[in-house]
Amino acid sequence: GFAWALWILMAVSFLWFGAFASAGGTALAALTQFPAGWSARGQSLFWGYLAITVCFIALVGSKVIYRTIERIMWAVAVLTLLGLLVACTHPEVRQHLPAFTSGLVTYDFSLPRAWDPSDATKLLTALAFTGLGGFWTLFYSFWLKEKGAGMAVSSGHITGLTGQRGTVRDVSVVPDSSRASASNWHKWRTYLKADAGIGVFGNLLTTLLTCLLAYALLFPKGLLPQAWELAVVQAEFFEVSWGAFGRALFLLVAAAFLADTWLSTVDAVARTHGEMTRRLVPGASRRSARWWYFFFLYLLTAVTAMTMLFNTPGTLIMITAVIGFAGTVIYSFAILWLNHHLLPLSLPAYARPSRLAYWALSLTCVTYLGLLTVYLFSWLT
Repeated sequence: GFAWALWILMAVSFLWFGAFASAGGTALAALTQFPAGWSARGQSLFWGYLAITVCFIALVGSKVIYRTIERIMWAVAVLTLLGLLVACTHPEVRQHLPAFTSGLVTYDFSLPRAWDPSDATKLLTALAFTGLGGFWTLFYSFWLKEKGAGMAVSSGHITGLTGQRGTVRDVSVVPDSSRASASNWHKWRTYLKADAGIGVFGNLLTTLLTCLLAYALLFPKGLLPQAWELAVVQAEFFEVSWGAFGRALFLLVAAAFLADTWLSTVDAVARTHGEMTRRLVPGASRRSARWWYFFFLYLLTAVTAMTMLFNTPGTLIMITAVIGFAGTVIYSFAILWLNHHLLPLSLPAYARPSRLAYWALSLTCVTYLGLLTVYLFSWLT
């Protein structure tokens, strides 16, 4: 019952993630002004649909689907980080660095304007994405499996149309009390910390750099990304250093970044739906994991192409984040119970989580629950 409820919540949350493609389309529309004579909405949707088409072809045409995704994500992430670092060295940005740094460690509850109830959704959305939160936290396990990490070393891969079809196997390994098992466990933990650390600290760094640039370049001018210019006004990040070339470069990077988000999201959601269907729907396991993956890949591509039309990209992204934040609260408590009450009963001492981890996760759960409670109270009143 719990699995069904969480699955349904996830399905509803990701009805709207086509907004990442249309958000990238806002950047390309501003860069090209093509198709000529179309409205900003029409141009953005044109480029959004084109981005989905290109990403979809890249997925189905891959040999091993995850490897394609990982390479694209690495290229976009490195290019984005380097561009942000260079932009932050500009004198106009550096002069705001002392005030910005001070704001990270001091508290000033005065606001530049009166609080608007609509700010609550934007704030919760920021918290969800800054913390790599929402259901993306759960998707990470599928990507680890595709890496062949830890216990998934023999699980196989989901291949595209040009790859050699193989069997995706379910691998279950329970650590025992042997020395070899303990050694493998510690190697796996070291790898997991390194791999997750790249995502966590890389995300933290790019978030801080983006906040600094927004504080130095957008805030003084009252510029705010919104509607069909969601990824447009931030072009000042690169324009201040490199002029028109920098503006064009930023718009291209922003479009690639957001299209890549759609690419990784459609992959992860398709994997999750396929896994849940095979586990929970009677008779579904007669079909292979690969078959269900492509079934949901086609379905999700069609669904997100339709939901892109419903509203502006920012609004749809906030809907995804708010529902995902509710999911985060629910499964955080579930993970606390699973990792610290259920699994330790069948694990050797070295593989059991520490008391420090228990209290850290408990604090996280309470914090998320508190934020959601405050948000709901603000929304209802």
